[in-house]
Amino acid sequence: MRQIPLTPGQNQTLKVILSDQLCKITVYENSTGVYLDLSVNAVVVRNSILCLDRVEMITDDYLGFIGRLMFVDTEGTSDPVSSGLGVRYQLYYLEPGIDF
Repeated sequence: MRQIPLTPGQNQTLKVILSDQLCKITVYENSTGVYLDLSVNAVVVRNSILCLDRVEMITDDYLGFIGRLMFVDTEGTSDPVSSGLGVRYQLYYLEPGIDF
């Protein structure tokens, strides 16, 4: 399990290597919640994934992403809000075969 560094704020994009995959992760908030877009090696895997507390994202291998992403509320069980990203709401990468 690996923590992906985020900072508080409404819109952010980062590039990170996860299990030898060059990943571009964009996290943003709108009126209905916090969302995540994921590309691997410049190919879109999924867009507009609603981020929920302790719910695994990208669970289907056929989408071309190895592993899973998941937000965790470190102070309770609330869904992420942008002002707490990287502080209260941590984004984790789970390698294949690793459970939270």
